[in-house]
Amino acid sequence: MKLTETIQTADWKSEKHVPAITIDKEDGALKIKAFVGEEIEHPNTLEHHIAWIKVFFKPEGAKFPIEVGSYEFAAHGEEDLLTVPCAEATVKADKGGEVYVLSYCNIHGLWENSAEV
Repeated sequence: MKLTETIQTADWKSEKHVPAITIDKEDGALKIKAFVGEEIEHPNTLEHHIAWIKVFFKPEGAKFPIEVGSYEFAAHGEEDLLTVPCAEATVKADKGGEVYVLSYCNIHGLWENSAEV
């Protein structure tokens, strides 16, 4: 089995893992926000948490996406501190393309979403 065959893209009824993406265009830049738990908050305990989110941008006509952000969440229910799995990146791009977001849940694996710009 290839690693890419383990990436999930559809949520289950009781939990939300697919990263949500919002993109705002401002002054020639793309402000990208990626987060897990848009409709139903994802638990972020030591036992069950989102460990990281990666953001990629593939410019129109390019062969490969470029990693524009990598975010690790190190505090998962430690004392009274809970990490909210949210990542933001700003990209200056001359043309449109596609944003890809990959997230990792320590129990439920890899999750992906994408959005066209």
